[in-house]
This record gives sequence, C-alpha cells and structure tokens, in this order.
Amino acid sequence: MNKEKACLDCGNIIHGRADKKFCNDLCRNNYNNQLNSSTYNLVRNINNILRRNRRILEELNPSGKTKTTREKLLVKGFDFDYFTSIYQTQTGARYMFCYDYGYLLLDNDEILLVINKKETSRYNENAN
Repeated sequence: MNKEKACLDCGNIIHGRADKKFCNDLCRNNYNNQLNSSTYNLVRNINNILRRNRRILEELNPSGKTKTTREKLLVKGFDFDYFTSIYQTQTGARYMFCYDYGYLLLDNDEILLVINKKETSRYNENAN
C-alpha cells in the first residue's frame, strides 16, 4: 500500500505524508511560479501600461483640468487601449480613467484631462 510518489517539480521520490506533492519548499515554489508565470506576466504588463498612462496624465495635468492633444499623449507613450474605468455623463460624454486621472476625447484630436477628486481623496484616506 505504500506507493512511492514523485515530486511534481524535480521528480525525486517524496518521503513523508501521503498527500505530499513536493519534496521541499524550493520545488513547490518553482512549480507554482512556472505554472503561473504566463498569467503573472500578463497582469504585470497590463499594470505597467496602466501606471505609465496614469503617470503621463498626471504629468500633463498639474492644474486638475487641462486640454492637450492626442499627439502629445502618444509621443509620451500613452496607450489609449488601456484604462481602469469609464464614466458616462448624463449628456453622453464618456470619460476614460486610469485610476484617478481621466480624459475626454474632444473634436480635432483635442483631449480634456481631468482628475476624479473623490477617488484621489479616497486613496489618501486609505493610505493613512
């Protein structure tokens, strides 16, 4: 009844509890890191894009409400495909947000940059 089991990572024989899957913590960590690496890479890459977008919006909008151009955002590396939320006004205007910084696409490639002060204050309250 005593079947020998192999470690899921290195293949060595496991000694100890019957439900043990790995011979040590190193093998367990290595196995799980390899299993989840593609998912982690995807999430990390998207988070990097979102952080870069937010940083660009913050840099170009020191006053809290500013107009800029699509070209200025693109030159700095802004990616319009990634944002964290959309706010639609009663008049139908759609603001895209990267966390607490947002933008509204206007005519002639102009863009209105804004800050959601409620989100900013909520982040500051949670940080304390």
